[in-house]
Amino acid sequence: MNVIVNVVLAVQMLTALGMIGLILIQHGKGADMGAAFGSGSSGSLFGASGSANFLSRTTAVLAAVFFVATLALAYFGNARPASSGSVLENPAAAVPAGAPSLSASDAAVAPAVPASGAAQIPTK
Repeated sequence: MNVIVNVVLAVQMLTALGMIGLILIQHGKGADMGAAFGSGSSGSLFGASGSANFLSRTTAVLAAVFFVATLALAYFGNARPASSGSVLENPAAAVPAGAPSLSASDAAVAPAVPASGAAQIPTK
């Protein structure tokens, strides 16, 4: 199942990058007005109006694939065993043997209640 999640995540990222690229390539609605004054958009790669149909359809397909990938990731993210419980209910992890631990003298030095007001300002 981890492989499926990775594949869906890769598909989602590729479609997101594809949508970003296609959206940046497209002309806005106001760009057609400039063509009336001789901006020369009729000599483009896709012809006078062919790019709008191709780019908008491709963007729509990529958006649909992105939406389906997002729903699949949400489904796989919530498909966990029901017996896991809360994080707060799990026992604390054991401290490794070489890790420093608090001694009784360290606990006596640490304040029980956090400081408030001007005592929170760090000093040099």
